[in-house]
Amino acid sequence: MNTIIEGAIKAFELLTTGNSDVFQVMTMTLLVSGTATAISVCLGLPLGLWLALVDFVGKQVLTSLVNFGMGLPPVVVGLVVSLFLWRSGPLGNFDLMYTPTAMILAQAIIAFPIVAGFSFAAILTINPKLRLRLLSMGATEWQANWLLIKEARLGLMAAIIAGFGRVISEVGASMMVGGNIKGQTRVLTTAIVTEVEKGNYDVALAIAFILLIIAYSIIVSLTLLQYDKKIL
Repeated sequence: MNTIIEGAIKAFELLTTGNSDVFQVMTMTLLVSGTATAISVCLGLPLGLWLALVDFVGKQVLTSLVNFGMGLPPVVVGLVVSLFLWRSGPLGNFDLMYTPTAMILAQAIIAFPIVAGFSFAAILTINPKLRLRLLSMGATEWQANWLLIKEARLGLMAAIIAGFGRVISEVGASMMVGGNIKGQTRVLTTAIVTEVEKGNYDVALAIAFILLIIAYSIIVSLTLLQYDKKIL
C-alpha cells in the first residue's frame, strides 16, 4: 500500500515539476498511439461499414478474418512487422526499424481489426427493416446508409474508443519494433517495463498513474463526443 501511495506522490511530482524525460515520453505516447488510432479508424470504419451494408461472395470469410484479427497477440504483430522492416526484409531499405513510424505501423495493425469488427457489429444492431423502409420512402442508397450510420453512432464511437484503448496500453509490439530507446521510441508502457526491470517500483507506479490519467482523459473526451448528437 505504501508503494502505491509513493507512486501517486511521485506521479504528482513528475507532472508538476515539468520533468523533461516524462513529458518527452508522454508526447511520444500521444504521437504514436494517436496516429495509429487515426489510421486504424480511417481504414477500419469503412471496412466495417462495407461488411455490414454490402452483400458479396466471401463476406463470411472476410468477416471471420476481421474477427480473428481482433484477438491477434501484439507480440505476433510485432514479430511480423519486424520481419518486414529488418534490413533483410521487404521494407528493409526504408530503415524504419526502431523508429516511431514502425511503432505506429504495428499499433495500427493491432487496432485496425478491432475498429472494423466493432463498426460491423454496430451497424448490425440496427433493425435491418429500417434500411428497406428508407429505400421504399424514396431515399437513395447513399442517404439510407448515412442514416444508418447516424443511428449507429454510439457503437461506432465505441469502436474508436476500443481501438485507442488497445494501442495506448500495448507493450510487446512497441518494444519489438521500437526498441524502447530513450528519447526516441520510449513510450509510457515501455517506460514502466524499464523501471520495473531496474527495481524502481515507485517510478514505475508513477508512470503508470500518468498513463491512466492520459488514457482516462482521452476516453472521457471520446465518450462525450459519443453522446453529442451534433457529431452526426
